[in-house]
Amino acid sequence: MILGILNVDWQTLADALALGAVYALMAVGIGLVFGVLRLVNFAYGQLVMAGAYALAFASQWNWPRWAGILLCFAIVLALSLVMDRLVFRPLRTQSPAVMLVATFAVAFLLQSVALLWFGPLGKIASSLAPLNRPVVISGVDIRKIAIVAVVVAVLCLVAVQLLLARTTVGLQMRAAAMDFRTARMLGVRANRVIGGAVLISGALAAVVAIMLTVQTPLVTPDFALRDTIVVLAGVVLGGLNRLVPATLGGFAIGFASGLLGGALPTTQSQYLPSILFAAVILVLLIRPNGLFTRGRESLERV
Repeated sequence: MILGILNVDWQTLADALALGAVYALMAVGIGLVFGVLRLVNFAYGQLVMAGAYALAFASQWNWPRWAGILLCFAIVLALSLVMDRLVFRPLRTQSPAVMLVATFAVAFLLQSVALLWFGPLGKIASSLAPLNRPVVISGVDIRKIAIVAVVVAVLCLVAVQLLLARTTVGLQMRAAAMDFRTARMLGVRANRVIGGAVLISGALAAVVAIMLTVQTPLVTPDFALRDTIVVLAGVVLGGLNRLVPATLGGFAIGFASGLLGGALPTTQSQYLPSILFAAVILVLLIRPNGLFTRGRESLERV
């Protein structure tokens, strides 16, 4: 009934699920860094952009698909380590406001570097185009990337939750999140643990870069910038202090964005961001601790 009112077909619904899954992956990476570092990493989108450029150049150089994916992971993980070592680690004991401003500076620095090196016109990442082709399921054409994105998002979330709950490294991450200095006094190698969290977040950013370039193969210096802003709103919408609610918030805002984007006429698509952020404000006025948190749960970390 709702689909009929919105004039949404099954193709649009499948695309909305795919976008929601990609946004959920971004929310996992952002939520993990916040849970451990208490840091909202605005530069996360530029990590995705760097991975997308790696895929574009691999396509331009006619590299095999697997080589382009490896290059994407290598570039994103290297940038993650550099950001942690040069920016996050020296500022780790500073206030959250200082670290937030630092991530803004890093984000726009990387965007400016990309603009100077690669120009404003962008590059095409075409090596993964076969994933954007449709498959027929029960008479409905569904793009392969929609299926892949949903499966990968679920597997990544489960893997991160198991890592945090069932492994020694995960417990150390949670200890470092609760009290960085005390964790170090008790023998936890906090710098190494936090570096591990940054690497995991970077690996998720590389996965997101692959998913987004399949859906949008033109890579420009502002690639994934809008997506990062929307996902950050979704993370706050779900519940910033808990990984699962944050991920659900990312999925919810991605699904809503895909659904409304397919339902709105082309001439009215410019209203989509206004509708989304108005809805976010409305929900936060009613549930300021997050849509998917309950009671004291919103006070817990990771």
